[in-house]
Formats: sequence, structure tokens, C-alpha cells
Amino acid sequence: MSLNKIIDETRAYYCLDCGICTGSCPVSRVSPEFSPRLMVEKSLMDEEENPLEDVNIWSCLSCGQCSSRCPSKIDYPEFVRKVREEAVLQGKGGVTAHRGLFQTIMRLQTLELKQSKTEWARETGRISETGDTYYFVGCSPYFDVEFHDDWGLNVMDGPKGVLKLLNKVGIEPVIHDDERCCGHDLLWNGDKENFAKLARRNVELIKSLGCKRVVFQCPEGYITFKKYYPEVLGDLGLELVHFYDLLLDQVKAGAFSFEPLEGIVTYHDPCRLGRQAGIMDTPRALIESIPGIVLKEMEHNRENGLCCGTSAWMSCSSCSKAIQKNRINEAIAVQAGTLITACPKCRLHLSCALRDMEVDIKIQDMNDLLAGALKA
Repeated sequence: MSLNKIIDETRAYYCLDCGICTGSCPVSRVSPEFSPRLMVEKSLMDEEENPLEDVNIWSCLSCGQCSSRCPSKIDYPEFVRKVREEAVLQGKGGVTAHRGLFQTIMRLQTLELKQSKTEWARETGRISETGDTYYFVGCSPYFDVEFHDDWGLNVMDGPKGVLKLLNKVGIEPVIHDDERCCGHDLLWNGDKENFAKLARRNVELIKSLGCKRVVFQCPEGYITFKKYYPEVLGDLGLELVHFYDLLLDQVKAGAFSFEPLEGIVTYHDPCRLGRQAGIMDTPRALIESIPGIVLKEMEHNRENGLCCGTSAWMSCSSCSKAIQKNRINEAIAVQAGTLITACPKCRLHLSCALRDMEVDIKIQDMNDLLAGALKA
């Protein structure tokens, strides 16, 4: 796709040079040389410098805070995504985090390979081979391999919590070894070809198992199926449900209740779940349904929530750490003993920053919190 077409599709030519995007950007706050406005301006001015070679296209977190405040409604994250796609086609790319491990894992999953991704589920609760409801687990099993021993984090706390809660309300979901990564990161790394392969594999698998509804706990999986899969596959013919919407309906119906817990907590809105999917009230209502918990809001919350500082396993830097530490300090400012996350990546990124801080706060997965508070 030509740069002119990208500019046209994302409305970038409407840029008013007002700088609201740059003033809203979490990267710009800690890295003054980064500016969404200037990146758009370079493309519009058609200067000698090739915008596809600008390292800043890989520094964008695609959090969407700029677009949510843009008076011209420019879809800046989409502008970045499409520019990255064109850059990759021309053999240009960014700096991957964690030695490119997760990009390699994602691309391997486009091939014919045998995976073992359901053993944890059989040890945790009840699952089905076929049925109406598919639980899309996502990449947590792979994250757990990388971070469990070195960081002491059990990334599978989240999926285990989801399965326990689904079983509690009488749902025995289908979980399958052949599930692939949703492809979110490859899409945002500019690799749309392999993203499309993962999309096809996942949808074909789910339909072959007789499932009509797909439940997500991962914000990235949810928004990717909902917004980006139809771009390559058309209408999926599946009901896509975020776990918290399903769960809150069950709480309101009195299907189960929680034991009391004590303490002040705060909730971190993942960019994909909050600002982009619009799911902000539901997780808060679930937290507040636990007796004894006091939920306090950080300075930046809901549609103004801060990103966790790293996106699609790219460009993890001192800038990322500064953003993450700012977020943790916001939680400390409201005297929270626990910062609750609803995204496995947010938990990992914030936990990474916490290792370098001498502060007394716990970072906990939302689903682990809810499952741990279940009444027997």
C-alpha cells in the first residue's frame, strides 16, 4: 500500500498541527523526541527522509489515547500499523524485545506443529472436547514458560481463574491444544501475512469443534477477533464475548458470591479492553462485588488510563520502564496495596518495572483475584 493511500485511509491529511496527540501520548511525556504529530507531518510533507525508516514508528504503543482526543478523528494507531506493514514489505523492521522469542513462537504456530496447551486445564477444572462455548486462552502458556522461573510469576493464574469461574456457573468450555496465538502482535509488528494465517487456523478450529460462542479473558485476543479478524476473514459467524460481561451477568443473577477480602485496591485499564473495547464498568463492578474491598481510582483511569508501556513485544526501553514506573506510582499515590490488572501483558510489564522499585505493592491478575475470593 502506498504512503498516500495510508494517509487517506487513516484521515492523516486532516492533521491540524494542534499537538493534542503529542500532549496526550504517554511516550512523548517521557521521550520528548517522540511525537505523533511530527510523524504524520513527515509523511504529509513528503520530505527526503523516508517515513518508513523512522525508528519512531516502532516506538508507538498503539494505545489509542491520541486518537481518542484528536479533534480531527485521525486514526493514528491504524496509521502506524499500516506504515509498519509497508516498512516490513520493504525489509525494514523494529527492535524486538526478549530476543525476538515471542515473534518466533508466533510464526512457528502458522506451521503444522503439535502443541501441549491443555494439561493445565485438565488439572484445574472441567473442560469439553466439543460444545457451544470455546474458551480462547491465548498466549499465557508460552508467557509462563519464559517468566515463571526467572521472575517467579505464575502467568497461568489468570486462565486457571477463568476456568474455575466458568465451571462455577456450569460452563465446561472447550479448550484445545491446536489453538494458535490470536496474531495480535504479528499484526502490530507489520506482519499481516502470518497474522492472516493464524486467524484462519483459529476460526477453522473453533468452528470444527461445533462452538458458537468464544469467551476471552485476554483483551488483545478479544479486540483482535472482534475488529481485525473480519478484515481478513469476513463475518466470523461466532458470538464473541468478554469473560467479564458473562461473569457479571451471573453475579447479578445470584449464581455465586464472594468471600470478604480486606484492603485498598486499584484497577489498571488495559488499552485494548478499556479505551478500545469500551469495557470499563464491568471489571470495576466485579471487583466491588467482593465484600470488604475498597476500590480507589488512579489519576489516569477509564478512557484516560495509562498504557503499561510496551506493545507487541517491541521497543522495550528505558522509556517503557519510565511509563511503567509512573503507573505504579499512581497506584501508590492512592494507597493501594494491590494493583489489579486484566491483561497478562500488563501484569508482566508492570511486574518487570516493580522489580527495580522499593515499594510495597502487589500486582495481581484480575481473574486470580476473583477465583480466590469464590465462596465454596
